[in-house]
Amino acid sequence: MSGDSGSLQDIRYDAERGQGGRPGKMRGQKEALQDMGRYKTRRGQAGKTGNSGRRRTVRYPGIDYFRMAAALMVVAIHIAPFSGWSKEADFLLTYCAGRVAVPFFFMTTGYFVLAAYVRSGFCRKRSFCKYLLKTTGLYLAVTVLYLPLTIYAGNLPHGIGGFLKAILFDGTFYHLWYFPAVILGSVLTVTLLRISVPAAMIGSVAAYIIGLFGDSYYGVTEQVGGLKTLYDGIFHISSYTRNGIFFAPVFLMLGMLLALSGKWCTQKECVCGMIVSSVLLLGEGFLTYSMGWQRHNSMYLFLLPVMFFLFQLLLMIPGRAPAFFRNGSMILYVIHPAVIVALRGAAKGLKLTELLIDRAFVQYLSVCALSLAAAVVFCKAKEMYLQR
Repeated sequence: MSGDSGSLQDIRYDAERGQGGRPGKMRGQKEALQDMGRYKTRRGQAGKTGNSGRRRTVRYPGIDYFRMAAALMVVAIHIAPFSGWSKEADFLLTYCAGRVAVPFFFMTTGYFVLAAYVRSGFCRKRSFCKYLLKTTGLYLAVTVLYLPLTIYAGNLPHGIGGFLKAILFDGTFYHLWYFPAVILGSVLTVTLLRISVPAAMIGSVAAYIIGLFGDSYYGVTEQVGGLKTLYDGIFHISSYTRNGIFFAPVFLMLGMLLALSGKWCTQKECVCGMIVSSVLLLGEGFLTYSMGWQRHNSMYLFLLPVMFFLFQLLLMIPGRAPAFFRNGSMILYVIHPAVIVALRGAAKGLKLTELLIDRAFVQYLSVCALSLAAAVVFCKAKEMYLQR
């Protein structure tokens, strides 16, 4: 693997050089993070300036294209499109390979949002807080948007405890858990980073391992009485461990480290690593599935190396992606559950349930097409409004 001069060892050394107790350590930590960010910025600027000497905008077409692919994977997770042909194949394709979708979104936040905040030595608080407020506002708006469906489904939380559980962890509709996860995960990750990079790395990995045993490996946990009691307590607060405490931080960290440290692997190393780790991920998924261990199937051990190599490969893709892939993917993610409900209602009214709903792959294609159409209309309307 190829590394940069701002390696993790250098960061750790610089962070520990501070004199005079904790204030010195924190000052050394900030300087180390800033130095690594400056090196990455200088290196990124080299070769990216025109004759005028002005810096060109760096584009990430691979990331933007995969935003849409990841959103389509999330739709597949909620429909199981290949289940009509083979449940095993559907599991491997949708609930193993497709599980890269949400970690990818976490890593983009780490790469583009957290890295900029950390690179500034935690000085750009306004930008970080703006991201948190914007995401919180979107979360609350979408929650209100789905309130009629939540009421219709009978899923309104009961009592203050149930309300807090839904808002802080589960979401009031089944896909909305992502928003509190990325908000809480970002705050926790930054808090750990302010202590030290090693603390953030160790804390996020440890949390992910704890989460694993409440997710894909829960069948192992059930066999140990004390552990089962502990996890029952966790599930009383959050229905799943794929949340902002156990799931999000490690991928936010991974995205941030890739942004600050630059290229870790060559393209050949990434391809080989991606192939090997993907095979291991599928094997891990099938093992935990066939053994009946899974309480849920969002978290796998080999998901970490898969994302490490995949994200770097996406960064290497040249060119320029249409803005719709970046903006439309979030609309697709937000709106597709409503489209699923509307399609089922329309199919029932038109007596096309057997064609449009019972055939899962047809349902998947229909939901994707309608959701994409809605995303196009929304993006065009927004563009026209901004041009007024």
